[in-house]
Amino acid sequence: MQLKIMPKKKRLSAGRVPLILFLCQMISALEVPLDPKLLEDLLQPPTITQQSPKDYIIDPRENIVIQCEAKGKPPPSFSWTRNGTHFDIDKDPLVTMKPGSGTLIINIMSEGKAETYEGVYQCTARNERGAAISNNIVVRPSRSPLWTKEKLEPIILRNGQSLVLPCRPPVGLPPPIIFWMDNSFQRLPQSERVSQGLNGDLYFSNVLPEDTREDYICYARFNHTQTIQQKQPISVKVISVDELNDTIAANLSDTEFYSAKSSRERPPTFLTPEGNASNKEELRGNVLSLECIAEGLPTPIIYWIKEDGILPINRTFYKNFKKTLQIIHVSEADSGNYQCIAKNALGAIHHTISVTVKAAPYWIMAPQNLVLSPGEDGTLICRANGKPKPRISWLTNGVPVEIAPDDPSRKIDGDTIIFSNVQERSSAVYQCNASNEYGYLLANAFVNVLAEPPRILTPTHTLYQVIANRPALLDCAFFGSPLPTIEWFKGAKGSALHEDIYVLHENGTLEIPVAQKDSTGTYTCVARNKLGMAKNEVHLEIKDPTRIIKQPEYAVVQRGNTVSFECEVKHDHTLIPTVIWLKDNSELPSDERFTIDKDHLVIADVSDDDSGTYTCVANTTLDNVSASAVLSVVAPTPTPAPVYDVPNPPFDLELTNPLDKSVQLSWTPGDDNNSPITKFIIEYEDTMHEAGLWHHHAEVSGTQTTAQLKLSPYVNYSFRVMAENSIGRSLPSEASEQYLTKAAEPDKNPTAVEGLGSEPDNLVITWKPLNGFESNGPGLQYKVSWRQKDGDDEWTSVVVANVSKYIVSGTPTFVPYLIKVQALNDVGFAPEPAVVMGHSGEDLPMVAPGNVRVTVVNSTLAEVHWDPVPLKSIRGHLQGYRIYYWKAQSPSKRNRRHIEKKILTFQGSKTHGMLPGLEPFSHYTLNVRVVNGKGEGPASADQVFNTPEGVPSAPSSLKIVNPTLDSLTLEWDPPSHPNGILTEYTLKYQPINSTHELGPLVDLKIPANKTRWTLKNLNFSTRYKFYFYAQTSAGSGSQITEEAVTTVDEGKEEWRKEIVNGSRSFFGLKGLMPGTAYKVRVGAEGDSGFVSSEDVFETGPAMASRQVDIATQGWFIGLMCAVALLILILLIVCFIRRNKGGKYPVKEKEDARADPEIQPMKEDDGTFGEYSDAEDHKPLKKGSRTPSDRTVKKEDSDDSLVDYGEGVNGQFNEDGSFIGQYSGKKEKEPAEGNESSEAPSPVNAMNSFV
Repeated sequence: MQLKIMPKKKRLSAGRVPLILFLCQMISALEVPLDPKLLEDLLQPPTITQQSPKDYIIDPRENIVIQCEAKGKPPPSFSWTRNGTHFDIDKDPLVTMKPGSGTLIINIMSEGKAETYEGVYQCTARNERGAAISNNIVVRPSRSPLWTKEKLEPIILRNGQSLVLPCRPPVGLPPPIIFWMDNSFQRLPQSERVSQGLNGDLYFSNVLPEDTREDYICYARFNHTQTIQQKQPISVKVISVDELNDTIAANLSDTEFYSAKSSRERPPTFLTPEGNASNKEELRGNVLSLECIAEGLPTPIIYWIKEDGILPINRTFYKNFKKTLQIIHVSEADSGNYQCIAKNALGAIHHTISVTVKAAPYWIMAPQNLVLSPGEDGTLICRANGKPKPRISWLTNGVPVEIAPDDPSRKIDGDTIIFSNVQERSSAVYQCNASNEYGYLLANAFVNVLAEPPRILTPTHTLYQVIANRPALLDCAFFGSPLPTIEWFKGAKGSALHEDIYVLHENGTLEIPVAQKDSTGTYTCVARNKLGMAKNEVHLEIKDPTRIIKQPEYAVVQRGNTVSFECEVKHDHTLIPTVIWLKDNSELPSDERFTIDKDHLVIADVSDDDSGTYTCVANTTLDNVSASAVLSVVAPTPTPAPVYDVPNPPFDLELTNPLDKSVQLSWTPGDDNNSPITKFIIEYEDTMHEAGLWHHHAEVSGTQTTAQLKLSPYVNYSFRVMAENSIGRSLPSEASEQYLTKAAEPDKNPTAVEGLGSEPDNLVITWKPLNGFESNGPGLQYKVSWRQKDGDDEWTSVVVANVSKYIVSGTPTFVPYLIKVQALNDVGFAPEPAVVMGHSGEDLPMVAPGNVRVTVVNSTLAEVHWDPVPLKSIRGHLQGYRIYYWKAQSPSKRNRRHIEKKILTFQGSKTHGMLPGLEPFSHYTLNVRVVNGKGEGPASADQVFNTPEGVPSAPSSLKIVNPTLDSLTLEWDPPSHPNGILTEYTLKYQPINSTHELGPLVDLKIPANKTRWTLKNLNFSTRYKFYFYAQTSAGSGSQITEEAVTTVDEGKEEWRKEIVNGSRSFFGLKGLMPGTAYKVRVGAEGDSGFVSSEDVFETGPAMASRQVDIATQGWFIGLMCAVALLILILLIVCFIRRNKGGKYPVKEKEDARADPEIQPMKEDDGTFGEYSDAEDHKPLKKGSRTPSDRTVKKEDSDDSLVDYGEGVNGQFNEDGSFIGQYSGKKEKEPAEGNESSEAPSPVNAMNSFV
């Protein structure tokens, strides 16, 4: 067949588009090419090619130039309107029109004013085929007005207050750029605390003394006129609180004093915007700028969020220390509520900005020029969008279509004009206007009705020369109306071109993706339409690529020596190469020391300046290649040791002797870098099936430079070679040319063939498919065959596509099958495959195990036996047997619906198993089930068995209550796991003396129904250790231990006293004897009299080992003696100094300040208040328990708390000991600190020890 190009559009790959654009502009909407050959007799309506912007701001100091350029045939004439009426330029001597164009030049530099020519201009370009119009061009001169004069009073404010310095620049065109500087034209520093707002004002979140200055100046820069206007300087003075008071005393006026706000720290408030919410409207495509500036102390930090979404990542930017949020290229999706949050250490506030994105009209589909032949149909489509939706209106030749001359071939349907059976008089220029309140779009599109036979614009017999293995592009630029179709032929006999080898582009270009030697020849392009035919011949020659087969190499040369760089070039014999040498990418120095001799560059008498990179560049008319080497010049030194490195990669790969399954590869080794090459590694790439992935193919000796490679069928091979020496492996060489082997039948079958059923009535056959490399040809498929193993059935076969699974339905349950899977392709079948065995789907077993027997081994172990089920009833692969067993519920738990069952699985065909972990003295039930791959079979009949008694667990608890002088009462809870019937309890106990030695052990049996027992006739104030356990008929269980102490004989011990501050609620007792019982009494006296309470407690448990008393150690006694001697010497020195009238430092401190903790002596005897001697009355530890009787003996309460001071500031050490001072009795002395002068409350009364 012949390769044709039809006028319909074809989809082009991304990789080919640049090539197409390079050759010829694509003809998406046919346009009359302004080629000299066609201009003579082809007509074209006008097209606006250049115009001034819609909003045109001019410099009033320069001439006004309003552009309007257009093309067409015949050349168009131009006219202008101004403010909607005709603008007669001939009547204004200052206005001229540029020759051959519609551009206006208004000369206002000699005379006239720019304001005179403000207005809305529109250009019309017209010829006999129609009229095109420009946009409405609004011309306005730029303005940079001066600041109005104003008197600015100095601003005085307190340190820490907020401040806003207004700028309020004059209104200019375009708006000015605002910045703040000082008198020295230095920009004022800005920070999170001080920043400029979008309106130009300068905001201070809080002022500091360094903000004081007299030259805060706002500047407005008008870029269009390159002028800068300056506001009057503003003076700011920041004063401290003391300075502020002095200033107020001097009667400052209200205008001089900025604010009376407190300068203390405060939460944030917004300086701008005001209130809790505001609105913002922005146009699509613009930059959305949202601003929040807050005041506060410390300086607030600003955060931004979008309430109903997330901020766009790639379009969101923060400016002005995050006080301004900017979103570029804003769209309707960015509408919503944005929240700015100002936060400091004292609080946070937020402001919500509701953003609405509107849109001026924008094109969805702009109308395109139409070139039609008489009688053809066509459409102009004008689609635009915006917010609000734009209104579409049509004009023809600049006149609204409603009042334009009627055209029977034209029908307007909203945004579309439909043309039917057009004639030459239908030619016109149509304008589409899409407008809304935010702007408009105007587009010109002509309809040109032409009847032209095909013309080929490409010169005849053009010669194309292309390097082999590169794309070849043959041009066939054409024109005609109707649009011609293109056909390509090769050779004089017109051999057909096939689409699988060639690519045809819409502009007529023929592309050969990979040009080979056999692509050389003559190609004919034929263009046809109903009015005629045209053809053109072009010629293609394929040339060998230019290569540098011996490249220059890195050289290190001593000064004064000679160096030579080699550059041997291989090229197409029809091309004449030119070889040039460069140094550091520039021409070689003009020096006689540099000589070029054929393939070598020689540099004699090398100097330091010769160091650099030398590049050999080989150019032909079609291609160029280059290779570089570095020259390092060193001082003359002894011959350096050779540099060892991995080899350079091989090069110049070549494929020869191609056969169906082999090819010979040859290469040139690279430099071995002073280490001989030991081997070459050859890799291949399959560009057809696994492009970009290289595989190991072969290894040959380092002395070989050729290798005969075995190949697989239907693979597009590309090879590369790496060299290896003792240092390592080189980089890969460049890839060789590609070699496609012929297809053949597969030489192997898929692996991992299995047959398993997913359902009881199917057989799922799976396999691992062959990869593309193993397919050996196109059309890879698989022949799947199966039959029952034990039957006489013939093989059943099916051929499936390149998949990995086939399901056979309707099979009997769990029957063995013979299976085989054979590969095939379009060439033939693979060898006969191996047969594997599989099974159809399993089903649940039908029979339960029989003759289940249980043998109880001991109280926690039982052995179960059962008979195996028949193999046929298993209906699947035997996985094993599963035992379900559970313990009978106790009466209290029988109402529970869920019974916890335990499961043990025994793999394979075992017929017995052990059940461990049973509970003693329990009633169990079990059953057995057989398991296959599908699941479990039915359960056997339940078997019941009982476990014998076991030893019990330890009693759940043991506590000693109601201790007395000679008795202790024990209470306990039975064992949580009795594991049988309890027969009795055993109690053993023994005393522990003060030296922590254990006394004789007493053994006592207690009936099993008891949970309380009292031991009598015990020794007073003695610690006992108890061992307690339960028994069943199986033996004794685990024991629980406890210790307790009998109470103290009160008649033999004296009471010790400690005074405690009435406001305290605890007191630490120290110096107690371990393993001893103590009685503690707490008493207090208030308005209600004296009250007290007492309790008995015991100190920590006795230790089995004997402890060492530190007080009996010699080193401790010596240390104490030394301390006592030092204290005595200090006392003597103090006494001598006091008698001399001097004051020691402690006395000086006492005289300097009165210590509230030092209390006065008693008035009667001058002594300090009564307190206990630490040797006789050691303090008690906290943690006592209150006795049950709550009584206090009278003789023990004679000492009233009234005798002790109430103003003691008691403190505790880290261990809880009291470190306050005791004082004598004080009468009517007011309380100090947090203490109360009133009598202690009943609660505080319990906080003092007696």
